[in-house]
Amino acid sequence: MWFRQWGPVTLDQPPQNTRARYNVCPTTTIDTIVERDAKRELVRMRWGLVPSWWSKPLKELKLATFNARAETVTTKPFFRSAFKRNRCLIPVSGYYEWQDTRGGKQPWYFTARDGSPALTVAGLWDEWHDKASGETLKSCTMIITEPNKFVAGVHDRMPVLLAEKDYEPWLSGAAGKELLKPAPDDLLQKWPVSKRVNSSRAADDDPTLIDRVAL
Repeated sequence: MWFRQWGPVTLDQPPQNTRARYNVCPTTTIDTIVERDAKRELVRMRWGLVPSWWSKPLKELKLATFNARAETVTTKPFFRSAFKRNRCLIPVSGYYEWQDTRGGKQPWYFTARDGSPALTVAGLWDEWHDKASGETLKSCTMIITEPNKFVAGVHDRMPVLLAEKDYEPWLSGAAGKELLKPAPDDLLQKWPVSKRVNSSRAADDDPTLIDRVAL
């Protein structure tokens, strides 16, 4: 799952300049929202979680950690500590999923049905210290769950999309796995887009990547 950023979430800090990106890939830097001392702030992180206990060089982390499955997020060693103490929100305008077809993988773009520019994905984050360089890296993961009926026609998973009322309990840790469920069937709309999205080398500032194409 790749996605398009950005969507607005209320912050307790001055506005920051952000640019629209239409092809955001794993291991790149993305915008997240964290809560500290009951205040929300934007923090840019690597998409692909590196747990604080990781002791090897980053290049040896071969596991794909950009998504965490809702069913196992509390038990998998890579995610369970972050689930307990480090929650985040990942605001997006939409996301891509790929459908297996006779002609290869066909990407579809999902966004809010009501035209709203904002979807908010439940995420986790952690902070890792690189012993070799001495640098500290903040990284995150998106939580994914089983699809609703609308998404199931294209893919067998979907991101956990939180309603505004769920932001605070998710960030504070007051809520748990009960929030990690499929979104309502009427939340999203979708359309097919160019297979150029299939390449991580496609320019991330190209708005035509989300244009509808004929199948």
